[in-house]
Amino acid sequence: MSAIEFDGLSKSYGGVTAVEELSLSVEEGEVFGFLGPNGAGKSTTINAMLDFTTPTSGAVRVFGHDAQRESLAIRRRAGLLLEGYGAYPELTGREHVEHAIETKGADDDPDTLLRRVGLDTEAADRRAGTYSKGMRQRMAIAVALVGEPDLLVLDEPSTGLDPNGARALREIVREESARGATVFFSSHILEQVEAVADRIGILLDGRLSAVGEVGALRDDLGTGTTVEIRVSGVPDGLLDRLRSIAGVREVEAGEETLSVVCHGGEAKLRALEVAADAGVYRDFHLRETSLQDVFSAYTEAGADPRGDGDSVEASAGAGEA
Repeated sequence: MSAIEFDGLSKSYGGVTAVEELSLSVEEGEVFGFLGPNGAGKSTTINAMLDFTTPTSGAVRVFGHDAQRESLAIRRRAGLLLEGYGAYPELTGREHVEHAIETKGADDDPDTLLRRVGLDTEAADRRAGTYSKGMRQRMAIAVALVGEPDLLVLDEPSTGLDPNGARALREIVREESARGATVFFSSHILEQVEAVADRIGILLDGRLSAVGEVGALRDDLGTGTTVEIRVSGVPDGLLDRLRSIAGVREVEAGEETLSVVCHGGEAKLRALEVAADAGVYRDFHLRETSLQDVFSAYTEAGADPRGDGDSVEASAGAGEA
């Protein structure tokens, strides 16, 4: 079943369109990474999902509830970490979590939640006004976890976190997903999203540019794998021979390295053979196309990197939009 359904969602502010005809389905128990450059419309989309802004047209449903007419029912089942979370400086970390527990009518132990995000007893007893940015973010994650929510909405959750905090966040997302929660995860740190997301959606200029599993989007783009070949030199004609191999997309040469972008295992093997035949092969390693590469293809190159006029829906992804 779908946890979240965006149906033709559009939102304009003073004649400027922030989100345009967004249709997207997020499945229950899925970790969905929601990406896009600054100003793409991500926050507006999240605000519409939580009834913090009213759509110009279209609709959003969460667990079958209309986001505008039944927002209270949605928030009862949701844990929220929104960008710019405002802590109360005079309250301790424990008091923040206790307030959330009381508000939700939950029975969580505040110290257990705070320890889960890496805040010990000493930190729990301190006023939030003395916290570093990372400590405030950890506390906000603890607040979002109150009541074992069915939906976690995490908007830039890595802000201020050090590497240990970021690693703990990834573990929490995996644990919550294993528990059955749906996680809607928006972040500009693509490595964080790639490490935990089942699928991603890329928003560009308010429109959905691509949606699917990272691997499926990579295959759809035909970006393939980069074979980094260490060589002792680059003799005349070698680059042309590499470029003539079926399945080789791109070849770049450095002083001691050839970067060959290949689509398919046969092209990779043939590229290594050509380098060996030229007598310059020393070693190699493979570099898979990253989420950063996929993201760049859909944003820097424009919303339609394949040039067919349509946003990409990767067939391997669950929950087709």
